[in-house]
Amino acid sequence: MDIIAKLAEELNIRRQQAEAAVKLIDEGNTIPFIARYRKEATGALNDEVLRSLFERLVYLRNLEEKKEQVISSIEEQGKLTEELKQQILAAEAMVTVDDLYRPYRPKRRTRATIAKEKGLEPLANIILLQMTDKALAQEAEAFINPEKEVSSVKEAVAGAMDILAEGISDEADYRKYIRDITMRTGKIVSAAKDPEAESVYEMYYEFEEGLAKLAGHRILALNRGEAEKILSVRVEAPIDQILLYLEKKVIVRDNPHTTDTLRAVVEDSYKRLIAPAIEREIRNELTERAEDGAIRVFGKNLEQLLMQPPVAGHVVLGWDPAFRTGCKLAVVDSTGKVLDTTVIYPTAPQNKVEQSKAVLKNLIQKYDISLISVGNGTASRESEMVIVDLLKEIPKPVQYIIVNEAGASVYSASQLATEEFPNFDVGQRSAASIARRLQDPLAELVKIDPKSIGVGQYQHDMNQKKLSGALNGVVEDCVNKVGVDLNTASASLLAYISGISKTIAKNIVAYREENGRFQTRAQLLKVAKLGPKAYEQCAGFMRISGGKNPLDGTSVHPESYDAALKLLDRLGFVPEDIQNGKLSGISRKVSDYKKLAAELEVGEMTLQDIVKELEKPARDPRDEMPKPILRTDVLEMKDLTPGMVLKGTVRNVIDFGAFVDIGVHQDGLVHISQMTERYIKHPLEAVSVGDIVEVKVMSVDLKKKRIQLTMKL
Repeated sequence: MDIIAKLAEELNIRRQQAEAAVKLIDEGNTIPFIARYRKEATGALNDEVLRSLFERLVYLRNLEEKKEQVISSIEEQGKLTEELKQQILAAEAMVTVDDLYRPYRPKRRTRATIAKEKGLEPLANIILLQMTDKALAQEAEAFINPEKEVSSVKEAVAGAMDILAEGISDEADYRKYIRDITMRTGKIVSAAKDPEAESVYEMYYEFEEGLAKLAGHRILALNRGEAEKILSVRVEAPIDQILLYLEKKVIVRDNPHTTDTLRAVVEDSYKRLIAPAIEREIRNELTERAEDGAIRVFGKNLEQLLMQPPVAGHVVLGWDPAFRTGCKLAVVDSTGKVLDTTVIYPTAPQNKVEQSKAVLKNLIQKYDISLISVGNGTASRESEMVIVDLLKEIPKPVQYIIVNEAGASVYSASQLATEEFPNFDVGQRSAASIARRLQDPLAELVKIDPKSIGVGQYQHDMNQKKLSGALNGVVEDCVNKVGVDLNTASASLLAYISGISKTIAKNIVAYREENGRFQTRAQLLKVAKLGPKAYEQCAGFMRISGGKNPLDGTSVHPESYDAALKLLDRLGFVPEDIQNGKLSGISRKVSDYKKLAAELEVGEMTLQDIVKELEKPARDPRDEMPKPILRTDVLEMKDLTPGMVLKGTVRNVIDFGAFVDIGVHQDGLVHISQMTERYIKHPLEAVSVGDIVEVKVMSVDLKKKRIQLTMKL
């Protein structure tokens, strides 16, 4: 197979683009580096396309490797024909290679292999030829052999039928037809093991849907219901059609001595051997497809969450709410440094509201706090009530925001948190994290395993290795898009930078602690284990503000410094003008990029990137994202009435809709059908995590704690 041609066709890109990307990947370049600094080579393929290309490249190479193994195994058995070899080489999926290899795969002892050992293969061939003019019992008599445990005609015929049934089930073309027709016209059917029991799977107690139309979230829900032993799930195939097809293929002559036997063989082969395997394959394929879709959505949600704009310039009070153990507080200054921590007990069972307010007023006064960041976990609602009351009692304008605290407890109990805050308990660390994830969501959230951030659906039911790989790729892309300050970034953040391993990230921090601030990017080469290749990959994403070389504070790569300096000189500027903001509008001074790029000996796209970067040095792509809603008042679920229009923040996007935080303790659901007047295939076409949307309340169910919202205003 021509892998490059296949990649180009699947991803709808030019052959040269696919070829260049594969070459760069094989040379050990990372996806963020290729996307940002090798645009000329790839024709500006973005990180999303490059990741898809990398994934498919791995699959197709594994497929080619498997074909080689299969061909050599069949060859060793002396059974490889030219036709079979061509069929294997032309296969485009692992399952096709498996089908072709099935008859030659070393088998454990089956009913058919036992029958062959008893010498019954010639009898099977007589039946399959369908040319005998004798009754089958007569043909079978010749094969009775007590020494080989064939003591009757009945046993001989049964053994021959087993051999034929296995032969049919090993036929690749038959399996392909059965798999395809089952996928096209078959159904999935589920039923409750106990129809009286209450569960979240009630809609699947009597459920059936065509396999071709089955949505990803339904597949994952059925799988989970089955795993929890609440549902029984099966694939319903078009059996009559399949048996008719197999009979036509197998019964090629109308022979009264063999036709009925072959009909029975076909039915046995399908029901005993083919159907269970095909059902397993189809369920696996559906699950894999559903997982891929869910991982894509999770990745998109995670990206939006990580790219939330930082709320800068505030002293923030992080509030980790709880009942019995009290609410943990941490005061964090605008650089993320923890100034103070304490515990208050405004919630049940202690209910020390006035005492807690006194502590809060004192902290707000002492540290000039202007923002309170409250985790959305247990007792969040009760904490919010206390905060709203408090804000009415103080003259200073203070706002609050409810932040998603998913993963905060995972972080606070981790080794990383212990190293960062050795003298704090778990609650204090959690409160500090809740404050910081408002100040710089990306820097704080990278400390948590992406799977624990909880912006997906059914993430615990998926292939965890695949999920981790995809989510780590998302985090890597986000961190590199934003870039990091080399002199303040934590080891957790640095480890996601292109070309930097966890060990090198720790070495960078250790070098900084030993030698003070980095003055130039070139100093990175003095860090242990950071060689020229890693430097090439990482340098452009590391920023140094106020260093010796103003270009080190931009995302211009050191390999392009000469071109950038010549450009500045040509336009009448000096490097110092970068920091002074004097280069605003320089793009208007460049009339012919093509000509100038040739003169400066750089690519045209690289030149455009350099100009863009010099105009707005180290610009933060997160600034373009919607700012979070800061609140000063509270709504309760009972205050909601149908028809009420509110502003809310999208917290999670799933296959069938989006959950929106409208300032009550329960997020409301906007179903996909209520998002837009036009038809959309997936909610992500209309909204993303972090979007600020206007919604109207459709219905409120206080008992089930469900809020139905619409964006069709």
